Amino acid sequence: MIELFENRGVDIQEVLKTLLYEQELRQLQVELVKLQRWVQGSGERIAILVEGRDAAGKGGTIRRFTEHLNPRAMRVVALPKPTDEERGQWYFQRYIRQLPNKGEIVFFDRSWYNRAVVEPVMGFCTKKEHHRFLQQVPEFEHMLYEDGVTIIKFWFSISKDEQAKRFDARRQNPLKQWKISPVDEKAQELWDAYTRSKEEMFSKTHTTYSPWIIVKANNKQAARLESLRYVLNLLPYKGKDEAQIRLTPDPNVITRFHRKMVELDL
Repeated sequence: MIELFENRGVDIQEVLKTLLYEQELRQLQVELVKLQRWVQGSGERIAILVEGRDAAGKGGTIRRFTEHLNPRAMRVVALPKPTDEERGQWYFQRYIRQLPNKGEIVFFDRSWYNRAVVEPVMGFCTKKEHHRFLQQVPEFEHMLYEDGVTIIKFWFSISKDEQAKRFDARRQNPLKQWKISPVDEKAQELWDAYTRSKEEMFSKTHTTYSPWIIVKANNKQAARLESLRYVLNLLPYKGKDEAQIRLTPDPNVITRFHRKMVELDL
């Protein structure tokens, strides 16, 4: 087989790396099934927010989380732009309806944090609305925390060059062209504006009860595996001690935000 691969110009090291990735992913997904059973049995409510730069791998990571979970006790929420009726409501109102019920895990593919970064950069909200959001969100999340909802907030961080490469790959792939939106098209042009809004968001919404978890996502496979590990390591599900795979996340990939961090996007 090795000789066949070499004759066809296949990079054997890349093949082995992919096989190891798939093996690890499967083992971690087995643990996720166990975790979901624990959530259902204990009545826990888990909200996992997946945020980050455009093309940072948010959707792909959510798929790896969910592909073997029971859909009756799990949801993925990816809300479209608000309707006219929703624009007249309290900003958090439409997200409150999507919060996890007893025994449920909900993944937010972008969340209420749209108002922290995308909306102010793209001019979809006023400065007053942005400021009010940053004041209210710690209080909103503290109420959820006090009521027993576990909130996990991921920020997927990629470099400007990596984002450009992924955009080009999407444009060339007819199966992925739907992923390119007008907002995505401006991401490179508005890179610095996104950076400023993101840094303000971290400084005002990172709390002890609802911290930001930074995922270095230039390497998609590592980002996916370590995100799964973080959730599994955090929650005290039944059967965790019997895991046949490392559950502690790699600190070179997963870090908790702290105010002395210099580089969040590589």
